[in-house]
Amino acid sequence: MPLKSILAVFLLVVWVSGCGDTTGEQILYGAGAGAAGSAILDTNIVAGAAVGAAANVIYCEENPHKC
Repeated sequence: MPLKSILAVFLLVVWVSGCGDTTGEQILYGAGAGAAGSAILDTNIVAGAAVGAAANVIYCEENPHKC
């Protein structure tokens, strides 16, 4: 299985897994999804992880009933 396919599956699993119960989990899940997405798109993985972490924390803070 190609690396990009594995990363795509990982991204989907992380995305579907939810927001996380604590801020640390929210950062971890968001960073994982952002890094995986960046790897699939062949862009800066560190920047993708940072954006994903921030986006997940903000989303969970704004929409606690969906997490």
